[in-house]
Amino acid sequence: MANMFDLTGKVALVTGASYGIGFAIAKGLANAGATVVFNDINAELVEKGIAAYKAEGIDAHGYVCDVTDEDAVNALVATVEKEVGVIDILVNNAGIIKRIPMCEMSAADFRKVIDVDLNAPFIVSKAVIPAMIKKGHGKIINICSMMSELGRETVSAYAAAKGGLKMLTRNIASEYGEFNIQCNGIGPGYIATPQTAPLRELQPDGSRHPFDSFIIAKTPAARWGETEDLVGPAVFLASDASNFVNGHVLYVDGGILAYIGKQPK
Repeated sequence: MANMFDLTGKVALVTGASYGIGFAIAKGLANAGATVVFNDINAELVEKGIAAYKAEGIDAHGYVCDVTDEDAVNALVATVEKEVGVIDILVNNAGIIKRIPMCEMSAADFRKVIDVDLNAPFIVSKAVIPAMIKKGHGKIINICSMMSELGRETVSAYAAAKGGLKMLTRNIASEYGEFNIQCNGIGPGYIATPQTAPLRELQPDGSRHPFDSFIIAKTPAARWGETEDLVGPAVFLASDASNFVNGHVLYVDGGILAYIGKQPK
């Protein structure tokens, strides 16, 4: 059974994985035996990422690349194939969010979110699929979101992008499943990261932050997720254990999407 989850000899590209969710997933893949490749938008982030992986005992390969630039992505994939090996596992993790009410959001800001969160996974997937076809297997994991299913105020662009990413996931599975390529998604719930830390800080009177209370009340697990909660699902979807799982989005949300919420007292 353990061999089904063994990633030894596999090359895994995780986009935007210098820190946060991408870093945790990449570390998990490395601990399962994969050789990790990651990119980020500038050299400073890549250098910080390499140092963070080294601190964990992982010899990761880091590259500067803007995943919205198709020529840059094609060059990155060619370089990785030459210096590391053909990419067996792709995790489309790089993403942004702009929390702006829809009627106050410029079309340029909307397009920027769509470009990073939807167009980039299309570009990177398109770049790695031909070699996966030649090799006879491949795993693509798209980092979706609960906003692939739900709407919420101020995140119109993000929800539109993540909803589109869910359907891109299904279409890649539909189009390339016959080549032994599985494309699935992971939909994280609310995850405790440095970016969300201010929303979890206690208030001066000792009470929870209002948003913290809201999330805890909406989550059957009654807690925020940790980045480590995403590692097992990622290893599963990257491994032979998921060879007949295709076009699926695995929501790692503590049960939020299954829960209507508590009745008001």
